Amino acid sequence: MDNQALTRTGIDPVGDLAWGAHICLFYETPEDLIETHAAYFRAGLANNEFCLWVLSDPLSRDEAIEGLRPLIPEFDRHLAAGNIELVPGYKWYLRGGEVDPQRITGGWTAKLDDALARGFTGMRGSGNAFWLETNLWDDFKEYEAELNGYLEGKKMVVLCTYPLYATRSVDVLDVAHAHHFAIARRQGRWEVLKARELREMNPPTSAVDALSSAFRGQEHLTPRERVILAQIVKGASSKESARYLGISPRTVEFHRANIMQKLGARNIAVLVRKILSE
Repeated sequence: MDNQALTRTGIDPVGDLAWGAHICLFYETPEDLIETHAAYFRAGLANNEFCLWVLSDPLSRDEAIEGLRPLIPEFDRHLAAGNIELVPGYKWYLRGGEVDPQRITGGWTAKLDDALARGFTGMRGSGNAFWLETNLWDDFKEYEAELNGYLEGKKMVVLCTYPLYATRSVDVLDVAHAHHFAIARRQGRWEVLKARELREMNPPTSAVDALSSAFRGQEHLTPRERVILAQIVKGASSKESARYLGISPRTVEFHRANIMQKLGARNIAVLVRKILSE
């Protein structure tokens, strides 16, 4: 992970990420969904990445195309050339009426292999969670949790989208735990889910001083990365940070790798020295 290059997501609260990122978006309106994907896919196309949108309600394929066309330069050319593809969600996720994680990840792998063979630098995908409030939800939560491990080491970024109007509070927590980042877009505005980050705003005094210093000139770090940075400065291990924040050790390591990339530090010792000396 430490040696992976960053890719620009195009999503303002998230910024640049290493390959293997797994992001969830809670959205309010179809317009929020369109605008987010336009920015997400614009960044991918600009970076020569193959883009795949697995569609379901509230948008049909035709509606998605009409929404993206004015927001992505040369959209029709990209669509005709196969640089971006829009496919139906039920066919992608529920062939046979069941959630089969192995089959779904096999589909992602086939698309990625084809994209790399065609000369793309990587792939970014997105899928909408239309199975909320159905008997498939528990099975799909397991798939989402497994997706983090699947993405490791692959030149892929995946965005999963969830409608706020159909998402219970308990589902929000389940979904947030299954992703590296959890963000929301309501009434055209971005919100970062900060429940775990707010718990971290009372570290020991020395860590507060270091964190304040670290933030000066480091506005390009995401809110979650700043929280992980505070843990690093405190000397917490990945397991300790994960236990405190309620996330997995791999997610902590994922953020740590992004921080080191952004701050130009080759290891943790260099990173801490850099932060404490600023």
